[in-house]
Amino acid sequence: MKPPSATAAPVFKKIAGTAAAGRPAFDSTKPPSVALALVQRRAAEAVLAVLSGNNADAALARVDTSAFDGATRAALTDLTYGTLRFLGELRAIVRQFVHAKPEPLIEALLWVAIYELAHSKTAPHVIVSQAVAAVEAVNRGAKGFANAVLRNYMREPEAALAKAMEHDEGMWNHPTWWVERVRREQPEWWEAILRGGNGHGPLTLRVNRRRATVEQVMAAFEAKKIEAEALSDAMIVLKRPRPVERLPGFRDGLFSVQDAGAQLAATLLGAKDGMHVLDACAAPGGKAAHVLELADCKLIALDVDGERLKRVAENFDRLGLVGEVRAADAATPAPWWDGVPFDRILIDAPCTGSGVVRRHPDGKWLKRDSDVEQLAAQQKRLIDGVWPMLKPGGRLLYATCSVFKPENNFQVDAALALHADMRRIRITLPGDPASASGQLLPGGNRKTHNHDGYFYALLEKIAS
Repeated sequence: MKPPSATAAPVFKKIAGTAAAGRPAFDSTKPPSVALALVQRRAAEAVLAVLSGNNADAALARVDTSAFDGATRAALTDLTYGTLRFLGELRAIVRQFVHAKPEPLIEALLWVAIYELAHSKTAPHVIVSQAVAAVEAVNRGAKGFANAVLRNYMREPEAALAKAMEHDEGMWNHPTWWVERVRREQPEWWEAILRGGNGHGPLTLRVNRRRATVEQVMAAFEAKKIEAEALSDAMIVLKRPRPVERLPGFRDGLFSVQDAGAQLAATLLGAKDGMHVLDACAAPGGKAAHVLELADCKLIALDVDGERLKRVAENFDRLGLVGEVRAADAATPAPWWDGVPFDRILIDAPCTGSGVVRRHPDGKWLKRDSDVEQLAAQQKRLIDGVWPMLKPGGRLLYATCSVFKPENNFQVDAALALHADMRRIRITLPGDPASASGQLLPGGNRKTHNHDGYFYALLEKIAS
């Protein structure tokens, strides 16, 4: 028996709530260009590529989507991201119904199918029949096995989920080491952090106030019947994610995509007109662009990754901003620094990304516990390397998109102990906890607290 053909493609509904920010959700009113079985297989291949070390975007680029149209690619993205988001419970559920570990692609197809059965509105019989067809195309002899696993799961899905949740990975959909670390480091907030990491980030925009006002952008959206809500004089949240390139005004540089938590950086840095500013880890340029939107300053956007710096230049050009873009290592100033001290320095440090996994669920499965300390060493090198370049009385904003303390408060405490001329400036952040510790929790429903998990520390050089 051959796998379902494109001409026999069933209509399957949008996978509820799993579209990545800025990407279209699958439109259930239109049939996909290929059978669901092929979409399931490609999603399984992408998930396996992530587990072998690729990020989700690279994994999706590796799979063959030559037969897919835009809507089917959106469905593929939804299936891949959704499976990664709930991978802990999915793996634990499949293990309950198998006596020997199946070959990797068949096991991944079972994860994808059970994700759909548990979290989508697609008819269960469609999911199962298409998943079995996908398995048969991989290994004809495994057809009956796959059918039995899915049928057994469907008999008592609640019981299967309850059993999966007996262990940390199945309960929280994060690796066990991750759960243990957050529980240890954040005893008051660990459950909220893990729940927030399994949520869905809204599509949040930052209006370029050099070119438009919130009112003007909202009016353009209303004219196109795009539902959105203005949360401040520069922030807009869309009711439903959609391709940002298709939003009126994007190509004209009227706004950028930037999470609410990330939008705090430029304000906290506090650059003023005429200041000399360094963004030490600038790519892809969102925070550097925001600084230039708020102040007429001389900004150097530096990054060690020359390829990623292309995005910075593209963003500056689209937004009509002028800044110097340079590929260099911020912690090794001799090749690039002219000796003129900076009034403001932003270090948006390389980190585990543990605060942004609701947008990048692949990050949960790509990182290892040992990565935390390795990245902390890089972060320390950056702080120590750029501190001598800061003017007395100047300020450095240290930022990560992490919730792990070795990358955040432990890092800052160590810097304060090492540099006698460094002091920490108290800042106030929105949400819970609204604390001086600088940690924003991921997720939330209130306007002041629906952002990714960020950490900020504002450090001032004491004038002698």
